[in-house]
Parts: sequence; C-alpha cells; structure tokens
Amino acid sequence: MTSSALPPPPDGSAWDLLVVGGGTAGLVGARTAASFGASVLMVERDRPGGDCLWTGCVPSKALLAAASAAADARGAARLGVHVDGVRVAFDEVMAHVRAAIATIEPVDSPEAMRAADVVYAAGSARFTGLATAEVDGRRLRFRQALVATGSDPSLPPIPGLAETDPLTSDSVWDLTERPDRLVVLGGGTIGCELGQAFARLGSTVTIVEAADRILGNEDPDAARLVTDGLARDGATVLTGTPVTAVDGAEVVLGDGRRIPADRVLVAVGRRPDTRGLGLDAAGVATDDRGFVAVDAYLRTSNPRIWAAGDVTGHPQFTHVAGVHGSTAASNAVLGVRRAAEVTAVPRVTFTSPEVASVGVPAESDGTTTRTRRHDEVDRAIAEGRTVGFTRLVLDRRGHIVGATVVGPRAGETLAELTLAVHRGLRARDLAGVMHPYPTWGDGPWNAAVAEVREQLAGPVARRATHAATALRRRWLDRGAGSHRSAR
Repeated sequence: MTSSALPPPPDGSAWDLLVVGGGTAGLVGARTAASFGASVLMVERDRPGGDCLWTGCVPSKALLAAASAAADARGAARLGVHVDGVRVAFDEVMAHVRAAIATIEPVDSPEAMRAADVVYAAGSARFTGLATAEVDGRRLRFRQALVATGSDPSLPPIPGLAETDPLTSDSVWDLTERPDRLVVLGGGTIGCELGQAFARLGSTVTIVEAADRILGNEDPDAARLVTDGLARDGATVLTGTPVTAVDGAEVVLGDGRRIPADRVLVAVGRRPDTRGLGLDAAGVATDDRGFVAVDAYLRTSNPRIWAAGDVTGHPQFTHVAGVHGSTAASNAVLGVRRAAEVTAVPRVTFTSPEVASVGVPAESDGTTTRTRRHDEVDRAIAEGRTVGFTRLVLDRRGHIVGATVVGPRAGETLAELTLAVHRGLRARDLAGVMHPYPTWGDGPWNAAVAEVREQLAGPVARRATHAATALRRRWLDRGAGSHRSAR
C-alpha cells in the first residue's frame, strides 16, 4: 500500500499507534501493538526489514559463514584433514549473501505486516504537531507514536575520503568484485568482523584504529585474542594510529605512513537517522549527539511519542531494538510502565575467536573475576580450538554481574550467563545446574564450579563441612554399633 492510498484509521479519528520506521524496532513494536487490538499504521520510506535484514545481521553473517568455511578448509590440517587448493569465488559468495536475504525477507514484508493486522504505508512521515503527522502530504492524527528510524554509518571528515567512494556497512554489499587491497577505518565490531571476513576471502586487509587497541568496549584479554586471530588470517592491525588523509589509492596515517588501498571501508560508528522527521514540531528533544532523548520507559519529551532502536542512543543491536520496540509499544498502548532493559544487554562480535559479553566489565570496582581458559575445556581440546576463555564477574555476594566468553559459539554460550545477570543468580546457582557434556557450555559451568569450590575451601566453610563430616561419621558409627547389638 502506498501513501497515496493511505486509508483512514478504523474509527475515522486517529490511529492508536503511528510507527515511523520499518526496521526491527518498528516491526516488533507494530506487531506488539496490533496484537493488543490497537489500530497501527507503520510508515517506511525505504524497505521494511531495516539494517538487520538488508545491510547488517543477515548479510554480514552470511559473508562470515563463507569466510569461515574458507578458513576451516585451510586450517583442517590440525585435525589430520588436508585440503589443497582452496578457491574462493567471490561472485558465488555474494550470491549466497543475497539468497540469505531473500529467504528471510518475507518475514518482514508488507504482506507479513498486513497479516499481523498492521497497516503498512510506503512513504516519508513527518510530524506536524504534538499529535499530527503527514505521509507524503497526507495528514493524519495519532494517539501515540513510535519513532524507530534507526541509524546510518558515520563518515569522518577526513580530507580526500569522500572522493574515493568509500564503502560502509551499508554499501559493501554492492561489491561485485573482491578488492585486492582493503583498508578498514575503525577497529570496532563491524570493522573487525568485515576486515577478518575479507582477509579470509583473499583480500589484503589493513585495519586502522585510532585508539590504543581494537574492540575498546571489550575485555582487554579478549581484544588481544582477536588481534592475534586477525593476524593469523593475514590482516594487519594498526592501533594508536589516526588517518589524516586519503590520497587517491593510498591512506595516509598520522605518522606519515601510506597504506595502499583499492577500496576503503569506513566503520567508525553510526549516527541517528532523524532526517525530515519534524521532531521540533512534535516537541521531541534530542541529545547533544542527535539521538532522540528517552526516559527509562522509552518515552520522549512529548508524552504521546515514544522511541526505540538505534535512533535512541541505547546499544545499537538488533536484539535491543526488538525488545525495546515491544516495551515501548506496550507502554504506549496499554499504559503500563515497563522500564527498558539496559543492564543485562548481551553483545557479540562474530570474529574468530568470537567474543560475547554481558553486564559490567571485569575491571569494575567491588568485583572479582573467575576465569576458565578453554585449554581446560574438553570440547575445545577435542576440536583443536583452545584459544579463548570464559570469565565471570562476581560481586561481593557472589552474584554474577557480568561475563565474557571468547571462543567458538561464544554468543550461544552467553545466553545462560545473560539470564544469570538478569535474574541476579549466584555462581553457586549456575554450578548447581546439570550441564550436558562435552559442550562449549562447560566453560561457564566449570568457572562457576571453581568459584564454589574455592568458597568451600575457605576457613569458615572448611570448618563447617569438616565438622558436619565428623558428626555424620559419629552418627553412623553409633548406628552401626546398635545394629550389631540388635543382631
């Protein structure tokens, strides 16, 4: 349905919820509201599915799967399997990426939204007042609205960069040929993932990060292991090195070095997409970075308007957008006051080794850590992939308040640790749950078991357990003696 065919709301007065943006936050928010019986209009100016479907999660993980297959083939000799002559057909790799998108696309399509009782309109929405908006010139009224317009890649003002037609996480999927020499600006999650993927697919990759290390938000030990992994795959990582210019086919560094580049991939962060929304007319405030300002319940400065996803300043992950979209829609339509989850927010960097984290970092005040290296995990030993560790962050009472897992399937392994942080579980709670063996889940479990054993080895617990053992011994001896007398 196009905006020219925009229907009136069912009651002829106002839409219960106007959703601006058809990415993850908008899709989940719209479906949630419609399931409560609200009349919902969702407006999307590009294509439904947003960054996750078209330029983020789906294509990047499809590319990483191909890159991982190439690396696994080259590295299979560690298991006694020798693969000769690995050949990467980049056009076929990109065909696989497009096929993954096409397979998932129907889930987020206008037809799927209509099946969920959401009215979908293709067009540009702009607020014109506190409770009014227009879609390509067609005016409408709403009782509540949800802003879910996402974010765009940031381009730094580096001299000469714009003239080189730089790639971003949005445009890299338009490549038809693999660049022989790729320079990646930014050593965060996106830069490391895509840099390693292209290195494994055969490009000569240099990752340039202005900070002292890559993955600055992650455990330093995790960042070191990823740096080593990038080097094993042939990528060069330069840290503490700003880019001062792009001169034709060369990237110029602050120390004067010049790095040859056929293409430059910019991965230095994302900015909120609020273009043409008319936020001022709606009385919706933004913060000093341009993100829509929200309270703990995702309500904006206009009590009728809510926001969720990348446009807010909360962590820019698809799972955050989805959960917050549902939270905002529930609060708006039902009038409840559900606070947005901001503590137990998991994050995963899908490099090799994979890095997954949740909760407070290991260096937080008042915490201790318990680490299990993966050369002590039987599944890791069996697969010959012992690079990595599990680290639990514990408060003074033994609650799990954070965790980092580095290694294969770290994201899946993190799931139960996210639950532990969310529910305030202690290490002994995790240690007391039976786990299947041998799995990558042995890392967190054995870390928790080690913590409990150390607690039991302490002087107070040791005296208590020894006293209980002695008491049990005496009781059994008395009972055995009475039994003999009775015979």
